[in-house]
Amino acid sequence: MIKGKYLAAALALLAVALLSYWALQSQRPAETTAEFIEAGPFRIAVSIDPERPQVGKNKIHIEVRDGENNPVEGAQVRAVAEMPVMGAMPAMRAQADIEETSAGVYEGEFELSMEGAWPLAVDVATSHDKHVDLVFDMTTSRTGLRLTSAPGKSDTAYYTCAMHPSVKSAAPGTCPICGMDLAPVSREELESGSVAIDEGRRQAIGVKTGTVVRRPFALPLRLQGQVAYDETRLADVSLRFDGWIGKLDADFEGKQIARGDVLFTVYSPELLALQDEYLQSSKRGGTTEAVARKRLRLWGLSARQIQWLREQGEARDYVPIFAPQSGVIIEKNIVAGSAFKKGEKLLRLADLRRVWVEGFAYEDQLPLLRAGMPARVRLTNVPGAEMSAEVIQLDPFLDPKSHSARLRLGLDNPQGHLRPGLFADIEVRAALGELLLVPRDAVLVSGDKRIVFLDLGNGRLKPVVVRTGYSDGEHIVIRSGLEEGDRIVTSGVFLIAAESRLKSGMQQW
Repeated sequence: MIKGKYLAAALALLAVALLSYWALQSQRPAETTAEFIEAGPFRIAVSIDPERPQVGKNKIHIEVRDGENNPVEGAQVRAVAEMPVMGAMPAMRAQADIEETSAGVYEGEFELSMEGAWPLAVDVATSHDKHVDLVFDMTTSRTGLRLTSAPGKSDTAYYTCAMHPSVKSAAPGTCPICGMDLAPVSREELESGSVAIDEGRRQAIGVKTGTVVRRPFALPLRLQGQVAYDETRLADVSLRFDGWIGKLDADFEGKQIARGDVLFTVYSPELLALQDEYLQSSKRGGTTEAVARKRLRLWGLSARQIQWLREQGEARDYVPIFAPQSGVIIEKNIVAGSAFKKGEKLLRLADLRRVWVEGFAYEDQLPLLRAGMPARVRLTNVPGAEMSAEVIQLDPFLDPKSHSARLRLGLDNPQGHLRPGLFADIEVRAALGELLLVPRDAVLVSGDKRIVFLDLGNGRLKPVVVRTGYSDGEHIVIRSGLEEGDRIVTSGVFLIAAESRLKSGMQQW
């Protein structure tokens, strides 16, 4: 009795296990008995149910795996059976509605409307560069499928138009838009992104190659400037007493003045009284004279003026005012006989034996500039002539309107040819050290990307996305994407780009 109970329990457990196994098996996708076909980057197996196609509904089972035999999920799979034209009867199509039922397994149904030969095309794609087409011989009078066409690694992926890359055809022909012959695009070109161009075509389109070099690079910064006065060589003439102008020798702006020349004479009752006091004190000598002399100096009279007064021996109504430095009168605020107040600016003198050239640098240029850098200056009124200069100062602030900072260069001007107000072209070369360089014509601009064609040898060229830096007009700095010694295309890149876009379908174009 006890043994019977144990036996019943064992049988019950066995039944549960069998039911669970069958449930699991029913959930697994059915595996095809068809052989896997090596097609480009895929391994594909295709079978139909019933094995002998029939008029009416038929099922199709497609398994897609990669080169390592792993299931390929999310592929775009199509299957179309087509009976060709027969006499007056048009071609008939039977397209399957394909769905992915499990990882790498795609299933659907197609319906045949009559008996006969229905060649079956199966299309599998995961991206623009991974796309294959298989063609099978299928007929209602025979069991199974017979493969008639499958791509190899180097086979043509499709045909396209050089003028209209959106046109893609599985067979050669002409472009439906412009009528040009379609060009083949190989799978190797799609997968590698490279393009093969033979020597004859290279010569025809002017392709030249060179190497990526590493060498010292100096970035030229070209600025607009203007000759200006050296503010350290300006002198204002003003007096520390009220008075009137007598004889005026500094009578027009632009007049050359030498140091010690008489600029004008002045009359002042206060100054006249001080003259008398000084002359009386000078007769007595000693401390009294020293005090009187100091008062004259405090009133702004120079040692030469005091000496002139002493030589006169008596007070003068009009006292001469001498030039404190050599230069040119650039500002005059008096005429003969005019009155003036103490502290007013009567004249301004500028020594033009040395001048400044002022330019303005924008925010992105400022990190490259510093005081002491050598520069070259060209004046607009002296074509072709260049002068060496040096950056002597860079403003520590920006102009709020132009967001630029002023820099000053010092230039000697012994002949006086550098007239303030002249426009000037400034070139400063910022040394950036040794950098990777390529010719400017080697870089193709494509939106936000920069493309350089790498010469792989054996006629193959590959577009490479690079990150660029500064350019001096002849060369461009390469920040990343290339290495020193890499061989690249330096001429003809636009035509190569058209060829590469046509054959590789690169999305960066």
